[in-house]
Amino acid sequence: MGYLRSQASDEFDRWSECYDRSILQWLLFGPSHRALIRRIRSISADRPIDVLDVGCGTGVFARRIRTCLPNARVWGVDLVAGMLRQGLDRWSIAGDPTTPVQGDSERLPFASSSFDVVTCANSFHHYPDQERAVREMSRVLKPGGKLLLLDGFRDRPWGWLIFDCFVASFEGDVKHASRRRFRELFDQAGLGHIRQTVHNPPAPVVLNEGTAPVIPRPHHVIFHDRTLEHAASASQGS
Repeated sequence: MGYLRSQASDEFDRWSECYDRSILQWLLFGPSHRALIRRIRSISADRPIDVLDVGCGTGVFARRIRTCLPNARVWGVDLVAGMLRQGLDRWSIAGDPTTPVQGDSERLPFASSSFDVVTCANSFHHYPDQERAVREMSRVLKPGGKLLLLDGFRDRPWGWLIFDCFVASFEGDVKHASRRRFRELFDQAGLGHIRQTVHNPPAPVVLNEGTAPVIPRPHHVIFHDRTLEHAASASQGS
């Protein structure tokens, strides 16, 4: 049986009370956040941008984005209400440009073409339907927007030992995607200019980047089909 959404929700709800004090904040989350912020800054050049952080937890990363990139407006979405509650003080200190929302990564509660940048840091391996989650992240990107998805890099022996052995033994049937699988997921979601960078804090991570199409996918095939159907029905009626 695969990893279930209810398992992820229960696990993170229990973890929420000590999440901000976890050693992972130092070992993994902090280095990952710094790598993401460097990349966002290189993309945005400090111009005003709208950022969505998927799997935002208690808002640690959202607050770091606002601190380092004051012209960014940040939304955070997380499945677990307990995580958002634990970060209430942080969200309120961040002010109006930072907004937490409870929601599912596979059904993001945002309109299409809403964000310049979508981030997802160290939570993707918990998502049961990873293909659908990437499609949703792609959907809410503005044309030319960037998806920055960072997760454990398990393609080398050290990463395999950490993520496929140790992490899986504690977190259950989670799925750390390979670098090749990330490229497949991005390609299937219509993201282009795929770039992958491996970072080596105490635990190796891979930052996967893709760009939303500048020109929306053409709908001429659908239009053509409807035109043929209309023509057929018209001829039948004559």
